[in-house]
Amino acid sequence: MSEKMLMKGNEALSEGAVRAGCRFFAGYPITPQNEVPEYMSWRLPQVGGSFLQSESEVAAINVIYGAAATGVRSMTSSSSPGVSLKQEGISYCAGADLPFLIANVMRGGPGLGNIAGSQGDYFQATRGGGHGDYKLFVMAPQGVQEMFDFPHKCYETAYKYRIPAMILADGFIGQMMEAIEVRIPEVDVKKLEEPKWALGVNNGRERRMVGSYDLRDGMLEKMILERGKRYKEIEEKEALWEEKMLEGAEIILVAYGTSARVAMAAVKIAREKGIKAGLFRPITLWPFPKKRLAELAGKAKKFLAVEMSIGQMVEDVRLSINGKAEVHLYAKPGGSPIFAEDVYKAVEDIVRKGAKKYATVN
Repeated sequence: MSEKMLMKGNEALSEGAVRAGCRFFAGYPITPQNEVPEYMSWRLPQVGGSFLQSESEVAAINVIYGAAATGVRSMTSSSSPGVSLKQEGISYCAGADLPFLIANVMRGGPGLGNIAGSQGDYFQATRGGGHGDYKLFVMAPQGVQEMFDFPHKCYETAYKYRIPAMILADGFIGQMMEAIEVRIPEVDVKKLEEPKWALGVNNGRERRMVGSYDLRDGMLEKMILERGKRYKEIEEKEALWEEKMLEGAEIILVAYGTSARVAMAAVKIAREKGIKAGLFRPITLWPFPKKRLAELAGKAKKFLAVEMSIGQMVEDVRLSINGKAEVHLYAKPGGSPIFAEDVYKAVEDIVRKGAKKYATVN
C-alpha cells in the first residue's frame, strides 16, 4: 500500500532526493528554492547524511566536486542567478565525469529579475551554461509528484553514464502544494556498490585519481570524444516524453513544466470548441525527444511551443521538425503567470485564422 503526503514542491524534491540515496547537500539560500536547503538541514542528519550551508554558491558547487568524487550521492540546489554562479564548477564536475544532482528552481531574469516562476534558463541547462564541451542530463517536472519522483531517475542516469544531472523546475512548481504518492522504493545506500572510480580510504586498493583535465598532448581531445560517445548513447536511450490527446490532432502544443499544465488546459478548451489539439511534453530537456517530435511532424502540420520565456525551447522544436510543419510560439517571459484562455486564443488564431507569424505575448 502506497503512502500519500501533502507536500510543497521544494520539499517533495528534497524528500525524493533523500529517498533516492542523497547523503550530502551543499547550498546557499535564494528564493524561490529556499525550502530545499531548509528541508535538507534537518532531514539529512536523520539518515546519517551531512548538510552544509556554504558561504556562497561558488563554494557550494566546489564542495560538491569533492563530495561527488568520493562516490557519495550528492546534491546542490539554487535558483537562476545562483545557478549562474555555479557554472564554472559545474563545468569542472562535468570534466571530471562526476555524477551528482543539481536542482534549479527558476525565477525571472536576466540579472536579479524577480522571484516569480519563469523558464528563462532553458538554454543554460540544455546548452551547457559553463565553458567547454559538456552536457547535463536534464529533467523537467510538471508538478509536485514529479519533483518527488525525478531525483531517483536523475541519480540512476548520472551514475550509469558518469554525468551531472539537473532537475529544472520553475518557481510555481517549487512553491505549490499537492498530494503526492510515495511509489518508488527507498534506496538502501548500504547496498550501493562503491563506484570503481571513487576516491576514499585506500585500504590496499589501487590508486585512484579524479580530475577534469589531462595536459598530455592529445589527451583532452581523447577524453572529450569518449565522453561524446556516452552523450550519444544517452540521446539514443534516455529521452523521455508524454503525449496527450494526439489522436487526429491538427495542432500539437509543445510545453514543459508549468507551461505544460496550462497548455493541457488549453488543449481541452480547444477540443470542446471543435479544434483538434494535442499536447507533447518533453520530460527530458536534454536529451530532447527530437526523434519522436520529428515523427509527429509527419502527422500534424502545425505546432505551438508554449513557454514562460521569450522563446528558447522553440528552437529545439524547430530543429526537430526541420521544416516539415509550421512552428509557432506563445511566449510569456518575466515571471508573469500564463493562462489557458490566452493560449487557446493563440491556437484559434493559428488554426482558424491561418496566422503565419509566431503568436507571442508582448
